[in-house]
Amino acid sequence: MLTKNNENQPKIELVIIENLVKKEHILRKIDEYIDFNFIYDLVEDKYCLDNGRPSIDPVVLFKMILIGYLFGIRSERRLVEEIHHNVAYRWFLGFGLEDKIPDASTISQNRRRRFTGTDIFEKIFDNIIKQATNQKLISGKIMYVDSTHVKASANIGKFTNEQVEVAMPEYIDELERAVNESRVAHGQKELKKKRKNAEIKNKKVSTTDPDSGYMFRDRKPKGFFYLNHMAVDGENNLIVSVLPTTAAINDAVPFLGIIEKLKEKYEVKYVGADAGYYTAAIAKGLDEMGITGALARRLGPKPVGKMSKLNFVYVEELDIYVCPEGNSLNYKTTTREGYKEYCSKKDICDKCPIREKCIYEKQSIRTIRRHVWQEYLTDIDRFKEKTDLGKRIYQRRKETIERAFADLKELHGFRYARFRGIEKMKEQCLITATAYNIKKIATILGGFFHSIRLLCCNINKCGSLSIILYY
Repeated sequence: MLTKNNENQPKIELVIIENLVKKEHILRKIDEYIDFNFIYDLVEDKYCLDNGRPSIDPVVLFKMILIGYLFGIRSERRLVEEIHHNVAYRWFLGFGLEDKIPDASTISQNRRRRFTGTDIFEKIFDNIIKQATNQKLISGKIMYVDSTHVKASANIGKFTNEQVEVAMPEYIDELERAVNESRVAHGQKELKKKRKNAEIKNKKVSTTDPDSGYMFRDRKPKGFFYLNHMAVDGENNLIVSVLPTTAAINDAVPFLGIIEKLKEKYEVKYVGADAGYYTAAIAKGLDEMGITGALARRLGPKPVGKMSKLNFVYVEELDIYVCPEGNSLNYKTTTREGYKEYCSKKDICDKCPIREKCIYEKQSIRTIRRHVWQEYLTDIDRFKEKTDLGKRIYQRRKETIERAFADLKELHGFRYARFRGIEKMKEQCLITATAYNIKKIATILGGFFHSIRLLCCNINKCGSLSIILYY
């Protein structure tokens, strides 16, 4: 039966705002399981306690910002508008149906004048991590590290070409020593010391946002971007570390620094990462920290139809490579970049029946390069490809760090930089990660399986019943 509603005149109703918010709403779970009172202590020195006009409650102010990041609302004016009309948002902030919502300028001016240049957002991020750790949602045993690009608020066509200093890797001195040790062991002269604190390179610098970097990679968009280097815990996929940088650096550069900081807080035993971090320096650094890496093997490009380096066998006792036909490739030299070169003999290669599959064009012999720290990469390959634990750790990478990136971009507005400058980008990374963690913590603690597990743990402590629950 067709029904028409002709009631256009508003009614006077007596309602309780608590009853208008569904029990399963995510903000209800967040309000129940996340404690925000610690924010008062963090911002106490930013306010005058006995003078001036009454301020907006700092917890309410942060919750407003949090709502914007939780639900992907990029504009602060739009955020205030959404809070004005959304009953659940009002309830979460403690506002009644007729209470006036603070103006958008209140949010922006507090953020710009009171919190810019402070570590307030980093401390909030750390405290949420601490709450998750207290709830035993973070183990710290297995970590996954990767980076994702965030489009900067910069015009791709507005840039200048400048000479920029690129810092040399921290391990460069150690690598030089290893290279010279290898050369001396094979009867060659040491290389002259090439001492440089920085390398000068020509780079595109945006005139709109100079802190961003021009990204030019295969299968990636071109333009000015930031990179967010992130680490998640393997237990419940919570974000435990964020580090924004320009997109003009290699992903592997800050990797070991991230792991060192994680090692200070957690008992990290395993790290999972993709092939972008498959370098001898990283493999050596992980070994020195007592961490086992599950990294994807990275092979350089090879012409179609040619045999790869994996078809050659290294004989450690003789320090030679053996080709598929049983002939040896002997040591030739060690390059400054840290690679030992092993070369075949021309007279043997000329008569080889599989020469066409082995020798590259415009070459008469086959050369195999082996890094002076190759043994560390070999240990990683053995763990990742030959052990069940290594296979499982790497397979979960797409379910952890990749899933976290997908959620940040699809649900929390992390595809684009909201502001300009590396400090503002750091603020966005921290708040977005905090919103993601808060949502995930509340979902886990408010979930059915977590409640059952707690019940089973309590029963086991009493000794009356033993239950094993898999989920």
